[in-house]
Amino acid sequence: MTGAVASLIALLAAIVVSMVSRINVGLIAIAAAWVIGVYVVGLETNKVLGGFPAGLFLTLVGVTLLFAVAEVNRSFEAVAARAFKLARGSVRILPLVFFGLAFFFSAIGPGAVPAVALVIPLAIVLGARADIPPLLTALMVANGANAGNLSPISAVGIIANSRMEEAGIGGHEGVVMLANFLAHAAVAGLAYAYFLFWVRSQVKKVAPVDTTVEPLQRTQIWTLAVLACWVIGVVFFRLHVGLSAFTAALILIVVRAGDELTAIRKMPWGIILMVTGVAVLISILEASGGMDLFTKLLATVATPSTVNGVIAFVTGAISTYSSTSGVVLPAFLPTVPGLVRELGGGDPLAIALSINVGASIVDVSPLSTIGALCVAAVSEPATARKLFNHMLVWGFAMVLVGAALCQLFAASLTRI
Repeated sequence: MTGAVASLIALLAAIVVSMVSRINVGLIAIAAAWVIGVYVVGLETNKVLGGFPAGLFLTLVGVTLLFAVAEVNRSFEAVAARAFKLARGSVRILPLVFFGLAFFFSAIGPGAVPAVALVIPLAIVLGARADIPPLLTALMVANGANAGNLSPISAVGIIANSRMEEAGIGGHEGVVMLANFLAHAAVAGLAYAYFLFWVRSQVKKVAPVDTTVEPLQRTQIWTLAVLACWVIGVVFFRLHVGLSAFTAALILIVVRAGDELTAIRKMPWGIILMVTGVAVLISILEASGGMDLFTKLLATVATPSTVNGVIAFVTGAISTYSSTSGVVLPAFLPTVPGLVRELGGGDPLAIALSINVGASIVDVSPLSTIGALCVAAVSEPATARKLFNHMLVWGFAMVLVGAALCQLFAASLTRI
């Protein structure tokens, strides 16, 4: 019992630290797992080491390496420039292009943060030229990226689906992506609909915005071709996501389509450490009985009929200040089976979908990396400050919106 309490306190402390500190929570989690696992629970050191998710680590490294190569040779920038040019500066089409591009780049592998970093700088500039409010531009980019964030081949989608599989609710990759997409498309659609009403009454016709498009370089052609083959292989031929990504990255490095050392430096090692470190601590919780205590604690604030909305609210509130992929999903998804047992009812898949959606829909807040990137792309201080305030309010509101959406619709999606 002492070990269970100690491991649960360590997890809760790690979550709090991730909310109030810049210290990588993975470091804290690994140290806590060793101390508690060996000296409190009495496990062998090899048992603690066995909690390291080697498969997840290799998959994340392979995927992020592949897309780091594509980022280094500016292949995605070339695709984005062509998409922006097709919109021709239309105040009605550009927001949809912002959403679509961010969704595409996020869904095919890199995840939401790299997608936003790629799209938002040019989107803010083009949006300003077309008299599109910065808030709408930011919301379309951020929600578009989040909508693709749980794709089966994206870094965050891999994390969510692997944690769900270990909890015994795997094999639902399509529903996981669909639920996340629908939630973000719905809130982005509301913002866009309001903007269209505002456009009709206040925005005058503006001159089309032109975007210079440079010819594709050899390295970019190689990269886009290899990426297309990789996506086809994973989706249609069920190739292993991580190992096939390693192979694709190796091909690009061999044909000199990307610089190996630069790509490795660009990989999100901090996030990888965070995810794998928390997973090691979670393994100690499971071994010591701390996971049972955690689920009992969650069960005290919900019933079988309200659990979807409650768990979405809880994860959303925490994710506003903490890392969705590095802390919230690895910590909460393993609790699903135990939570259903404690409550005496509930749909495990619906609860997992609620955790995914509730945690991610708040990530437009400027307290998150995604929201911060949007604010940082605005050069005028007064406008940036106004955007910060608006996105902060929107992000906090999404805690309630996410909870409501999950309470109303999560159970329905499990029947698809």
